[in-house]
Amino acid sequence: MDSAWNKEFCVSPATAADLTEDLLVAESLAAAAQGDYTAYFDLGVAFSTGSHGASCDLIEAHKWFNLAAVSGHEEAGACRSEVAEEMTAREIAEAQRRAREWLAASTRKAA
Repeated sequence: MDSAWNKEFCVSPATAADLTEDLLVAESLAAAAQGDYTAYFDLGVAFSTGSHGASCDLIEAHKWFNLAAVSGHEEAGACRSEVAEEMTAREIAEAQRRAREWLAASTRKAA
């Protein structure tokens, strides 16, 4: 049912699929916080494609593929390279800085 507010501001109500996609990213972030390298890879895919409720963000995608690659995920290194082809040197440096920050924060939590 469309309300007058929805029609005026062109907002559609959330669907179950929207909520499920958002939940997938949230679950992947929670698993990544526990060191799950497959979750790192899944987040890289989500950010590189703009899927599962994530916006397309190549810096974030590179960060997550990088974390997955250094953790031993077999496909992540190739995906990181593909994403890097579309990025500037500054964007790659930012992605690497974010990956280092994630690792440092994870190490502090574990200690």
